[in-house]
Amino acid sequence: MSVSVSKRMARVKPSPTSATLALYAELRAAGRDVISLGAGEPDFDTPAAVKEAAIAAINAGATKYTPIDGTAELKAAIQRKFARENGLDYQPSQIIVTAGAKQALFNLCIALLDPGDEVIIPAPYWVSYPDMAALAGAQPVIVAAEIEQNFKITPRQLASAITEKSRLLFLNSPSNPTGASYTKTELAELGAVLDAHPRIVIAADDIYEHIYWAAEPFASFGSVCSQLLDRIVTTNGVSKAYAMTGWRIGYAAGPEELIEGMKTVQSQSTSNPCSISQVAAVAALDGDQTVVAEMTAKYQARHDFVVSALNAIPGFECRAGEGTFYAFPRVTGALKQLGLGTDAELANFLLEKANVSVVPGSAFGAPGYLRLSFACSQDTLAEAVERIDRAVTA
Repeated sequence: MSVSVSKRMARVKPSPTSATLALYAELRAAGRDVISLGAGEPDFDTPAAVKEAAIAAINAGATKYTPIDGTAELKAAIQRKFARENGLDYQPSQIIVTAGAKQALFNLCIALLDPGDEVIIPAPYWVSYPDMAALAGAQPVIVAAEIEQNFKITPRQLASAITEKSRLLFLNSPSNPTGASYTKTELAELGAVLDAHPRIVIAADDIYEHIYWAAEPFASFGSVCSQLLDRIVTTNGVSKAYAMTGWRIGYAAGPEELIEGMKTVQSQSTSNPCSISQVAAVAALDGDQTVVAEMTAKYQARHDFVVSALNAIPGFECRAGEGTFYAFPRVTGALKQLGLGTDAELANFLLEKANVSVVPGSAFGAPGYLRLSFACSQDTLAEAVERIDRAVTA
């Protein structure tokens, strides 16, 4: 007799990016010379000072349970980070430390959403947003922003998507998968729409805050729209900026009542984040930030190269981004000239003909696009783009 899963599982699917990475690993293990441009993971090593702090913590015996919502030392470092970099003043009771920023967002959905609620999700979106909403019993409402509008929704689009059931808005800037970032003016205009809808909570996902190179300084939504702070949950983490993906430390700050609810969810799921990783995160947040700037400069150089190179491939159209380590070209022209129907078919074509692994844009709510990660060496990136060019033009 087979065991069936819950009905809610019919509403969600496994992460497409994880599936892409699993297939890449399988092909590499089989001896295929495949280049992966699918990983959303820095290729740099964790800074030495961070690793040394973790080793010292292990030797000092910091290997026990911590408070569910994070150590006092890490929450204090997060307070300093928000004040120093974002002009935001949070109390420890308004902060939760989680096993990655993904857990913070998941905790938020479970703590906030009820069946029948609607969650507004600008597309292209990070793959997990709709499924997190669905697992909480809510209905994702997708608002599409194409390349012509720089992948950013307008105030009019936001206003049109709001109903009496709207409860949560995801806002990721800089964006995975597009690299697009909202300006202060654009954030203020969105905030003006939300002023009239006090039931809507805003999840400001700032995880790529430091991988950013636009002329205008980075702006967090809470910094710009301080009048909405009583319903903004700002999420961040150390994974991307400090090349600490495997350490699994994220954090969120927001209204105390909602943070307390997120803490309760965490208490009944994972309990506290890793004690050693929390010590390492303190070292990352409080330490010398030069290494972050150095990594970002390299990402920007790769970005400039890959955007130019992709635009030179027939049927590819790539917008320059303001941050992250992703390029998100529109490939409808390439689909037409190759006689293919979908971006997934093109991704399979590139895997078979070019030995390059990419993620279809449809996984991010944007059919007709591809996401390519440039979190790899310049030589690897150049080889991958050359392979794509040869396969498409052949």
